[in-house]
Amino acid sequence: MTETADPSVESNQSQLSLGTAAARNLATTTKSVPQMQGITSRWLLRVLPWVEARGGVYRVNRRVTYTIGDGRVTFTNVGTDVQVIPEELRELPALRTFDDVAVLGELAGRFEQREYQPGDVIVEKGGAVDRVHLLAHGKVHKIGSGEYDDGVVLETLIGGDHFGDHALIESESSWSYTVKAVAGCTVLELSREAFDEIADRSDSLWAHLRRLLAEPELPRNSYGEADVSVTSGHEGEPDISGTFVDYELSPREYELSVAQTVLRVHSRVADLYNEPMDQVEQQLRLTIEALRERQEHEMLNNRQFGLLHNADLKQRIPTRTGPPTPDDLDELLATVWRDPSVLLAHPKAIAAFGQECNRRGLYPQAVDIGGQKVPAWRGVPLLPCNKIPVSDTRTSSIIAMRTGEANQGVIGLHQTGLPDEYQPGLSVRFMGINEKAVISYLVSTYYSAAVLVPDALGVLENVEIGRES
Repeated sequence: MTETADPSVESNQSQLSLGTAAARNLATTTKSVPQMQGITSRWLLRVLPWVEARGGVYRVNRRVTYTIGDGRVTFTNVGTDVQVIPEELRELPALRTFDDVAVLGELAGRFEQREYQPGDVIVEKGGAVDRVHLLAHGKVHKIGSGEYDDGVVLETLIGGDHFGDHALIESESSWSYTVKAVAGCTVLELSREAFDEIADRSDSLWAHLRRLLAEPELPRNSYGEADVSVTSGHEGEPDISGTFVDYELSPREYELSVAQTVLRVHSRVADLYNEPMDQVEQQLRLTIEALRERQEHEMLNNRQFGLLHNADLKQRIPTRTGPPTPDDLDELLATVWRDPSVLLAHPKAIAAFGQECNRRGLYPQAVDIGGQKVPAWRGVPLLPCNKIPVSDTRTSSIIAMRTGEANQGVIGLHQTGLPDEYQPGLSVRFMGINEKAVISYLVSTYYSAAVLVPDALGVLENVEIGRES
């Protein structure tokens, strides 16, 4: 039999030993250092090779690249009425160097808005190319013929892309592919007749088109770089071609950015309350953690040098159906096919990818990074990064990178040897004590990121992470 003691009875009896409440007054409490939920793994800062930027600037020299108008077009809308911004028409190859804003505005006004439903055919293979199509919203597939005359998706286009722009300079041509809507689409279309009508009335546009047709096409490789002429496989004594490697005249320069804060600690706290933990040290530790978190955020999201904004437009691809599937990650890795180093995604995007793998019965293997097991796809680590934003519509992005200077990849930039340096590239400067006995320290870190060649960085865009099963 088990008897339960009555607390009221026990309290009336004489206490035979020291109680725990009183004993705690003589005990030393074991304490943790201050915790901070905002501290993350910061994988981007860990996997990027860091390069010294002496003078605070890093210049990326490249071969000359001929721009051929491969950018995306921007639109405005009032309600459901969509219009193309006139200056954005210069993203079309035929209008790349045309600068008559008045004529561009007239062209923009002649575009007709059309709506297409999923499954609708926008252009049919073999039909006449008689109009330019600007995809303002939605997603379409360019479908060609496969090896056995079956349909093959050549490319997926999303809002801002365009097709049929060669209709402006080629009077007779036919579509070599079919374009089909895979989501609801808003398309702006300009007919060849409307374009010719404006060209007939505009001396500047007519002169531009004649100059465009008369200029010889400059030789370039598949990346758009100025070609290097090489002779091979010859017999006898043919004339060997001469060449030189031309460089960009205005290479891009990356200036180091800075994240700073002023840490304030009252001298009374610093003097009296340093056991068992140094107060200034703990304040400084958490401040530096916050600065490093901001540093990683800026290296991804800063509009000047952030990786999400500096990926080449040709290196941005959409998902095929919305959620991140194994097929999508394969296409993403293909954008950085030369020795991809790492994939970065929001934790929720990684979870969405795991769900897609589960549906297919796939179980990606993990890889070891510094003794830690992390998920991977095709042997490339898939690392979590909560600094990659998630939109209000529950979409995000996944980044693929090749890293290192030797690999012509993505690199981090910093400068070490700073005055009062506390960590590499981070300094803590004593600023003095004010009349209220408050000690101030200036905490600064300097950093940036550089993409050495465009195919070092690829982005999978519009990744849906909230789709219902």
